[in-house]
Amino acid sequence: MDMRFEVAAIPVADVDRALGFCRNLGWRLDADYEAGPDFRIIQLTPPGSACSIHFGRGITPAAPGSAQGLYLVVSDIQAARADLLGRGVEVSEVYHNVYDTGSQVRVDGPDPDGRTYAAYASFSDPDGNGWILQEVTERLPGR
Repeated sequence: MDMRFEVAAIPVADVDRALGFCRNLGWRLDADYEAGPDFRIIQLTPPGSACSIHFGRGITPAAPGSAQGLYLVVSDIQAARADLLGRGVEVSEVYHNVYDTGSQVRVDGPDPDGRTYAAYASFSDPDGNGWILQEVTERLPGR
């Protein structure tokens, strides 16, 4: 039986501000439904993604900004970073991780060997939810 992960709920404080931020990123608005003062659901999907996000009122009890490690996979980390910067988003420089010491150490710059799954950049939405761009140029077998 297939099970597809299709939606993640993101906690936000200001629904319209979050909607404006995501629309500025070029994300497709799939739904904006309101059922009274205590419930509003918005669904958006990043370009090329099979997974969407939900936010609104009455969607999640999580504190705004508490969602961290939300990955957006891209084929060209420099182009994706430049696109976000062009849209006015503050994005970190590209970095990679080194595990030589037995723990993860973040190092500035792209992966020196150009490995797939190894280059990152990060940004936060207006509520402080943490997003990570990850460059994947070649998928591992079975993915």
